[in-house]
Amino acid sequence: MNFSLRWPRTLASRLSMIFLVGLILAQALSFGVQYYERYESAKNTMLGNLETDVSTSIAILDRLPANERASWLQQLNRPNYGYLLDEGTAGMPMTDSPMAMSSIKEAIGKDYPMTYTDIPGARKHFQVHLKLADGSPVTIDVRPAMAPLSPWLPAVLLGQLALLILCTWLAVRIAIRPLTRLAQAVETLDPNARPVHLDEKGPTEVAHAAKAFNAMQARIAAYLKERMQLLAAISHDLQTPITRMKLRAEFMDDSSEKDKLWSDLGEIEHLVREGVAYARSVHGATEEVCRTHLDSFLDSLVFDYQDMGKDVSLEGKTDAVIDTRPHALRRVVVNLTDNALKFAGAAQLEVASQADGSLSIKVMDRGPGIAEEELAHVLEPFYRVENSRNRSTGGTGLGLAIAQQLALALGGSLTLSNREGGGLCAHLKLPAAK
Repeated sequence: MNFSLRWPRTLASRLSMIFLVGLILAQALSFGVQYYERYESAKNTMLGNLETDVSTSIAILDRLPANERASWLQQLNRPNYGYLLDEGTAGMPMTDSPMAMSSIKEAIGKDYPMTYTDIPGARKHFQVHLKLADGSPVTIDVRPAMAPLSPWLPAVLLGQLALLILCTWLAVRIAIRPLTRLAQAVETLDPNARPVHLDEKGPTEVAHAAKAFNAMQARIAAYLKERMQLLAAISHDLQTPITRMKLRAEFMDDSSEKDKLWSDLGEIEHLVREGVAYARSVHGATEEVCRTHLDSFLDSLVFDYQDMGKDVSLEGKTDAVIDTRPHALRRVVVNLTDNALKFAGAAQLEVASQADGSLSIKVMDRGPGIAEEELAHVLEPFYRVENSRNRSTGGTGLGLAIAQQLALALGGSLTLSNREGGGLCAHLKLPAAK
């Protein structure tokens, strides 16, 4: 198996790794320096004590009667060295000179001739052999060992590591939170809805980014409003010359050319009206919100279609009273229903409450449906699946775009999907009833 190190993809993981690795390395370096200083200090102290202790112990043993020396060994022995009243253990002559041996030489080397042997075994140690003034042998058994670590030191190190992780998490969270808020604001940016301004408080960089985003949001909204006003003005102004042209066509003699001209003027007038409706739909959020009983609202709409002899039915009940913009909601449902009647001759409405509290309105038909690759594009303005310019088949390409804009203005969403067995399902999802 091949393992490769990859640079983390998220900013939070990158910052966390940089902080943690840097702090752990700094902590390890600090611990290493402190441990080395502690080792040197302990070694110097031990060697200094060794010289004093060995010289004192040998002087005591030399002055004690031979029969009393054994009783003093327990008091003279130390954890790292002790005294034997014999020739010691046979070993190999020492080739190097440990620091402890140098200290012993300095302590008693001038008064007592000494020999040194290296004792093999699981624990390496050496022995110093000498004779007292009365000729009795004495062996100093030296067992070098590192100063033991304090039992609480691992707990302290683990506590420091936990503190480093906690501080890193807090630092990364503080650094990432403004970026997260900015990303969420960008994802939910909707020039058609009421703008939600970012909080401009906090560090200088965060406040500057929030101000820049709020200014950008205001510029986008102003730009869109200007373009929609331009579209609405052009569409509105075109209605007057179109009306004059239709009046003049009325006075023309009956002919095929008159019929074609009348048809063309009708298409232009319909396109202009749809343009005005689309421009108004972008600002659908300006309509006043009022309490609406959804079941009664849909019943009234379906009855209007049935009174006109249209095959429109309604299934389901919610008994929900919602705060919505009824004219905008009616325009959405009417556009979807008209689209179903146009291509299938019948429309089936279905209303239901979702598990998350939101409301679902589906407008379904058994028409030809839409190719999967076209579903996302048909919600765009002036996009038509059919290339024909005939209004009765191709349409203007604004009906679904208007429905999409008004659905967003209502705080909901509009999605299209093909039904099993053929046909199209337009799913309007509205916010939860309050």
